[in-house]
Amino acid sequence: MIKKMYKTGISKLTGMKFPEWSTMVQPFSVLRKSNTKNDFHLSPFQVMVQKEIADHIRNWRFIILFAIILLACMGTLFSTLSDSLKTLGANNSESAFFFLNLFTKSDGTLPSFFVFVGFLGPLFGIGLGFDAISSEQNGGTLSRVMAQPVPRDYILNAKFLAGIIVISVMLFSLSFLVMGAGLIALGIPPTAEEFLRIIVYTLLSIVYISFWLNLSILFSVRFKQSATSALTGIAVWLFFTIFYPLIVNLILKGFEPSQYASPNAIYVYKKLKFYLVQIMPNELFDEITSAILVPSVRSLGPLTMEQIQGAIPGSLPLGQSILLVWPQVTGLLALTLLCFLFSYLIFMKREIRSRG
Repeated sequence: MIKKMYKTGISKLTGMKFPEWSTMVQPFSVLRKSNTKNDFHLSPFQVMVQKEIADHIRNWRFIILFAIILLACMGTLFSTLSDSLKTLGANNSESAFFFLNLFTKSDGTLPSFFVFVGFLGPLFGIGLGFDAISSEQNGGTLSRVMAQPVPRDYILNAKFLAGIIVISVMLFSLSFLVMGAGLIALGIPPTAEEFLRIIVYTLLSIVYISFWLNLSILFSVRFKQSATSALTGIAVWLFFTIFYPLIVNLILKGFEPSQYASPNAIYVYKKLKFYLVQIMPNELFDEITSAILVPSVRSLGPLTMEQIQGAIPGSLPLGQSILLVWPQVTGLLALTLLCFLFSYLIFMKREIRSRG
């Protein structure tokens, strides 16, 4: 009986075709793999993100930019600490926020910490992304990656996520380094209010630099040459930093009221100036920084005499400060998402061929 069942089973197996064999063998192979110790495998997207992070860290461009930002921030930190025990130790309304003053105050020899971050941060973002796609396409590696069974959007998403991770590590390292220096100088830890404000400021700084990263990636997708992409990104940064304020001043000069103008005319003029500068990403970041790191700031735009009358000076809680700059935060997020959306659409519709 057993021999008869064995013979019938062998005859069925020999009569099977290859696809039927594979369906029978597949569950056993899965079980065998699950019993091994090296069971964990990274997904292709995680591998691509790790590769991009490693390329950034090993790149001399990243090392030089990070060294410049580190030296500039440490220089202004030490100049502030040297004068902190004299100026910040006085009995004034800002003495309770010693750690916040390390980010905003300076003795005059060097700009403050947030000024360096606002000025050099865009260069760091542009330096990370100006050759993200164009260099791989010119080198012929992009077509090889696209030949693999990997979704196309993995490439762009991995470059964007890797850039954000590198920017986040850099900014959090600098922020904790400043807090550590203040802890050594003062001898007491920061309060919960100060710590949360510094964390919120660091997160918003990541959003600001991510905008320039996305803008440089957009130019890298749009232009084939990395030099053209880099020059275009720097040109946009110079336009908003230098030339656009000059244009605004020329426009406002024609609407400047006389010294005998009514308070309503002066208020309209100040309001027009406030709205014109809202287009600048660096101005949005400065307003966010001033409200988050200076709790005594209660308004960003011009105020009428009715609004000022009866106002009691004091510090705002963190939640109110965030609500105060929420339009600016929304604007930065919208600009960042728009740049990523345009990059995504252009890259997904592009026909990628090998150099040959």
